[in-house]
Amino acid sequence: MSFSIAGKTAIVTGSANGVGLAIGRHFLSEGANVIFADMDEAALEREVGDVAGEGKAARIMACDLRQRLSIANLLSATVDAFERVDILVNAARQVVLTDPLDPDDDSVSQMLEQNLVAALRLTQATARRMIKQAEGQEEGQVGAIVNLSSIAARRSHTDLLAYSISTAALDQMTRSMAVALAPKRIRVNAVAFGSVMSASLKTTLREHDEFRSEIIDHTPLHRIASPGEVADAVQYLASDAAGFVTGQVITVDGGRTLLDAVGVAAH
Repeated sequence: MSFSIAGKTAIVTGSANGVGLAIGRHFLSEGANVIFADMDEAALEREVGDVAGEGKAARIMACDLRQRLSIANLLSATVDAFERVDILVNAARQVVLTDPLDPDDDSVSQMLEQNLVAALRLTQATARRMIKQAEGQEEGQVGAIVNLSSIAARRSHTDLLAYSISTAALDQMTRSMAVALAPKRIRVNAVAFGSVMSASLKTTLREHDEFRSEIIDHTPLHRIASPGEVADAVQYLASDAAGFVTGQVITVDGGRTLLDAVGVAAH
């Protein structure tokens, strides 16, 4: 079975920087048509403006996917440019710190709106488009949707309460939508990752180099992942090679979630 995504059209949200940008660039190098979508128009222009435009396999779309109109405009722009959509990667994520004892802290609702509800609405709208364009297609994959999640969904960190809740909800949304869309031959999966050497992590490590050894010490493979390693996992889930895989949350963390943080055997 082929891992190829050549000739397919993919929407990648949150693709102005970090892992989303890495996925979009990787898909483009693998021969896919890619819509790079993000709220940060300046960053989109800076990072991928040189490879996007008329007559090219990439386009950029600045949009706030918390707005329903933005979702409709994104899909319209994709179809106008490439006539169809085959892959959706929900990579737009936000992380904010939470004070779990502050009743005025609205970070949980903020994270749910950004990391869950926006992804769900885009998934619903994209699935409807995939179903429509597959009318008369009797067999084969109709579409693939991949959500970017986090190992925070299975870990508890006080300051990341809202982020952990939103990613745990995203994992459940992945499973629920996989069941709902299976009869339509649309697969829905997720990639949950740990520490990835993105631009933001590089900045953090420059300011707090002690975090590097802490991350590595808690990772059995004893290193930090590259964004490309997450992109490879996303490509697998988007390709025909994963044709019988749906509703799964694949963990790319170097084994980090396998460790007992206490470091002492239970008795």
